[in-house]
Amino acid sequence: MFRQTGPVGDFELIGGKEKRAIRIVEYDPGWPERFRRERERIAGALGDRALRIDHVGSTSVPGLVAKPIIDIDVSVADVEDERGYLDALLGAGYVLRVREPGHRMVRTVARDVHVHVCAAGSEWERRHLLFRDWLREHPKDREAYGRLKQELSARDWADMNEYAEAKGPFIAEVTARAERAGGVRPVTTGLDAGANGQRA
Repeated sequence: MFRQTGPVGDFELIGGKEKRAIRIVEYDPGWPERFRRERERIAGALGDRALRIDHVGSTSVPGLVAKPIIDIDVSVADVEDERGYLDALLGAGYVLRVREPGHRMVRTVARDVHVHVCAAGSEWERRHLLFRDWLREHPKDREAYGRLKQELSARDWADMNEYAEAKGPFIAEVTARAERAGGVRPVTTGLDAGANGQRA
């Protein structure tokens, strides 16, 4: 286990740091369907405790190159009350990977789905949806992000989290631009079906 203390509290990486190859692939039109299957699994485990289940990250943006890992945000009433959701997600087959203030992450054993649990209405939720929706609507930023990801993936990283942190300045810049422009409203208010933005 890796634990780091920062300005907002402890960051706990269950299982410690992992050195993994960063593989970037072309957009796969099958990713929205994979999200839908995982959404049903999560909804079945949590029921109405899952206030939102959204496809986020690069696999949720049509045309964007990405690591073949499905990122999902699950919004709950209180992310710090793990009794309300964690055992249910572990029982559904996910494994706890990250614990930090305002955020938990569980993933599949195959490490091809990351489920991020956050509080409904939180900055975590808002910024993920804002960045996703902006990239869906703005091809130039989407292409620039893809080029950055491909460039960074060619480097040697001691841990996948370091790769994620290296994308931070670009994400912050685009998010700030989206906020100045008024942002793009999230396409749903509940269960996001993925790239087409339709309710299931």
